[in-house]
Amino acid sequence: MVISEAKPAIPVAGGYLTRKKLLKNLETIGNGAMINALLDSMRASSPTRGGPYDAQDHNSWIVRHPSALTEFEEITSASKGKQIVVFLDYDGTLSPIVNDPDRAFITNEMREAVKNVAENFPTAIVSGRCRTKVYNFVRLSELYYAGSHGMDIKGPSKGHRQTKGNQTVMCQPAREFLPMIDEVYKSLVEKVRYIPGSNVEHNKFCLSVHYRCVEEKRWCELADQVKRVVKNYPMLRLSQGRKVFEIRPTIKWDKGNALEFLLESLGYAESDDVFPVYIGDDRTDEDAFKVLRVREQGVGILVSKAPKETNATYSLQEPSEVMHFLKRLVEWNKTKPLIN
Repeated sequence: MVISEAKPAIPVAGGYLTRKKLLKNLETIGNGAMINALLDSMRASSPTRGGPYDAQDHNSWIVRHPSALTEFEEITSASKGKQIVVFLDYDGTLSPIVNDPDRAFITNEMREAVKNVAENFPTAIVSGRCRTKVYNFVRLSELYYAGSHGMDIKGPSKGHRQTKGNQTVMCQPAREFLPMIDEVYKSLVEKVRYIPGSNVEHNKFCLSVHYRCVEEKRWCELADQVKRVVKNYPMLRLSQGRKVFEIRPTIKWDKGNALEFLLESLGYAESDDVFPVYIGDDRTDEDAFKVLRVREQGVGILVSKAPKETNATYSLQEPSEVMHFLKRLVEWNKTKPLIN
C-alpha cells in the first residue's frame, strides 16, 4: 500500500525551511542571519511539544498520516496473504528520548511486546546506536539487530521459523572506516569537552554528538567545533537528527539499505509475498520509509507528536502507542483465519 503525497516544509521562526536547507546550514557558520538559520535548524531537529504550529496544523497533518492504531484494520487488510516483517527503531520508538543516551532503557512491558512480535514475525531493530549497545538494552536473542544506521547487522544464530533464506546474517560494509572513526571520536571528545552537556557517543561505525543537554546559547559553538573536525575527513559525512549530529562514512549505506539487505537475507528480495512494517521516529528512518514507497510494499509508521516532513504513511505519537500497536499485531495474527 503506497499513498503519494507532497512533503511539507519544516516550521521555523519566521517561516519554513526544507530539510535540505536545514542541513546546508551546517556547512557554513557565519554571523547574523546565518547564525539564526543554524539555530532554527537545530531547534527544528527536535520540535517542542504543544506549540502554535502543532495546534494549527496537526489536524491536517494527521489526515495525511493517520494513526496506525485508528487504521489498524486497513494495515492488516493490506497484508493479507503476505508475510509481515517488522522493523523497529530504538530511541524514541521502543524507549523514550532521554537526556542521557546511556539511560534509554526499554520497559519490561515493551520488551515482552517485542518478544511476542518476534515469535510471530521476523523482527529487526534498526538503530543508529552501536549494535552491541542496543542488544544490551533489549536482551532478546531472537531478533535481528542492525546497528550504526545499518552498517553492522547480525541475526539470531538459530534464524527464524518464517524465513526463506539464510539463517544467520552478518554485514559490515564499512569495516575499513573503523580506524578513522576511532580517530575522529578522540578528536571530537577533545574539541567539545569544554562545552557543558555535550556528549560524543561512539557507535562503532558512526559517531553521535548529542546536544540535548547543551545550553542553546552554545549550540552554534558546538556545531562549529563538530564541523571543524569533520571537514578534515572527506570520507565522512555530517547529518542532523533529534538534537544530535551524526558522523558516518560516505558509503551509500543507510537504514533503507539495511531494510533491503535484511529482506534479501530473509528470502524476500524480489518477492511480492512480503509486507514490511517499519516504525521509527527519526530523520534517519526516512531512508527506510522511502525504500518502502519505491518497492510499493508495506507501510512506514512515523512516531511523532508534532507534524514533521516524512515519507511514512501512518503515525503513532509515542512509544506507548508503539507498544499498543505491536500487541494488537500479535493478537490479530493469533486470531486471523488460516490461509490454505
